[in-house]
Amino acid sequence: MKTSDNIVIIPTYNEKENIENIIRAVLGLEENFSILIIDDASPDGTAAIVRGLMENEFQDRLFIVGRSGKLGLGTAYITGFKWCMERGYDYIFEMDADFSHAPSDLPRLLSACRDEGYDLAIGSRYVSGVNVVNWPMGRVLMSYFASKYVHCITGLPVHDTTAGFKCYRRQVLQTIELDKIHFKGYAFQIEMKFTAYKCGFKIKEVPVIFVNRELGTSKMSGGIFSEAFFGVIRLKISSWLRKYPQKQA
Repeated sequence: MKTSDNIVIIPTYNEKENIENIIRAVLGLEENFSILIIDDASPDGTAAIVRGLMENEFQDRLFIVGRSGKLGLGTAYITGFKWCMERGYDYIFEMDADFSHAPSDLPRLLSACRDEGYDLAIGSRYVSGVNVVNWPMGRVLMSYFASKYVHCITGLPVHDTTAGFKCYRRQVLQTIELDKIHFKGYAFQIEMKFTAYKCGFKIKEVPVIFVNRELGTSKMSGGIFSEAFFGVIRLKISSWLRKYPQKQA
């Protein structure tokens, strides 16, 4: 039974150190959120922890979709988007499991869409300076200049193009043809923002502080950045040949 119009999608792979705490933090907010976990067959028992919480405490607010293995961040979110739209959620969020995204910022993203009329709200590390805590300087610079690179190539008017902390109005996900989203890694985040922009949706960046994970293992790799670097060029070229569906009034 759906008890909220707002649902947070959290992809997981080996997040047993974080998963219960992040669930309790989100579901403990004054604003009413539900959570959908997309678990890629975590061998550490992440899914079992989630199912225990579902059965014992959060039957109507916590849900899980288990997948057969590590199938990519982008496909995890697209699976989640389709699940949420089928069940009629109005505001659909992306969020990491490791507390790099503060649960207390979720209501601010929701307000930007629900109260201010934006279609996509992005929790942005770079809209008001560089708000990153406990990242090595090399990684900060790589992330910051990657966003500048994306802006330069695509013209996307967003400071934090690789951000993975977002709120979508359902209409955005219904419009942008999810089956035509091709990237699976962090380039997926760029492609989703660029596609929403090309479809005419209103985007707002909400300043947040990004904190590097304390528990568990990062999923970042050199291949992720390589996909993003070359993928942006392909994304721009393909946009010249594609007619994007437009936001309906």
